[in-house]
Amino acid sequence: VQLVESGGGLVQPGGSLRLSCAASGFTFSSGDMRWYRQAPGKAREWVALITRTGDSTNYADSVKGRFTISRDTAKNTVYLQMNNLKPEDTAVYYCHVLVLRTAYWGQGTQVTVSS
Repeated sequence: VQLVESGGGLVQPGGSLRLSCAASGFTFSSGDMRWYRQAPGKAREWVALITRTGDSTNYADSVKGRFTISRDTAKNTVYLQMNNLKPEDTAVYYCHVLVLRTAYWGQGTQVTVSS
């Protein structure tokens, strides 16, 4: 199983970014996909979930209404569209999947929100 995140960068407050997570090594349509993030000095926290069918999503309260998770089964990719970014969104963002009760993580992509 391999998860490769991309799309991070430096953005001003109020700006937008779209993160991507390219997945391989498992049947993509069989796994719920999640995004997590970890800010400096803080524990990793869950951000968003999309079910394996893509028909249900869920978000942490801190990002609800600003972030949107989606998936493209044809491309084996999950996305996180982040709008109205705030300095407190600064973190390394990780893609996650559970396959046969084993958790897999990507290497992470840095998102920095600063003026």
